[in-house]
Amino acid sequence: MFLGIDIGGHAIKGGLLQEKELYNKQQAPITGNENTREFTNTLKSFISNYTTETLQGIGIGIPGLVNPETGIVYDIQNIPLLKEIHLKHALESEFKIPVFINNDANCFALGENYFGFGTQYKNFLGVTLGTGLGTGVIIKNKLYSGTYCGAGEIGMLPYKNGIIEHYAGSFFFKNNGTTGAIAYQKALENDENSIALFNEFGQHLGEAVTIMLHTYAPEAVVFGGSIANAYPFFKKTLHKKIALFPFKKQISAFKIHISQKADMGILGAAALCL
Repeated sequence: MFLGIDIGGHAIKGGLLQEKELYNKQQAPITGNENTREFTNTLKSFISNYTTETLQGIGIGIPGLVNPETGIVYDIQNIPLLKEIHLKHALESEFKIPVFINNDANCFALGENYFGFGTQYKNFLGVTLGTGLGTGVIIKNKLYSGTYCGAGEIGMLPYKNGIIEHYAGSFFFKNNGTTGAIAYQKALENDENSIALFNEFGQHLGEAVTIMLHTYAPEAVVFGGSIANAYPFFKKTLHKKIALFPFKKQISAFKIHISQKADMGILGAAALCL
């Protein structure tokens, strides 16, 4: 039995992985303003809610740079006061259980590799459409993290007047005076402006996928995150953009999937222990 933990900007979510299923899912709020001691104590308290005597390992996905060997976490994106945390050492000293830490987008991709659409492919990308644009890379059925888990940061590449995730993540909707959730709800109600917004979003995301095709030549991309629910509204423009990719043989068998499990980040974090 393994404990998987997915850390976001406003909550810590976790669950127990046993026989490919999650049990005892829990979550705890965080403000995003915690310092190192406060954050570590909150995480320890969360883990203490589980009976650690039965655990063989703890896996943690975190939105920042991580050294997976030492378990030192750097620059957590949504908690700006945290700059360098020796998290693996702190938790292993407390609970006497092996702890594995990786980037949250990598955990999503690893979850798909073990439990989702990724089981069909040897080489694919797991892409989270949420606050930003996160990408996890699976090569020959193994997670490729790169240095400090920085591989796949397509969202940070320069694009138009900013970076790609400003146009292919929640920033895009915020910059247009709304949120992804509100735009999605209005699109379901046939609001023309919201539908037009998702059409434009699909074009920007298609640009990101084109870069992924040039960079990694994956067999497939699996989208997750809250914005992925709106896929029917940006599917057409996304595929239209991808169709312009110059190497037709490469994309003739290329597939796009929408993750079917809302807890894939937790599953993937637990899979770090495997």
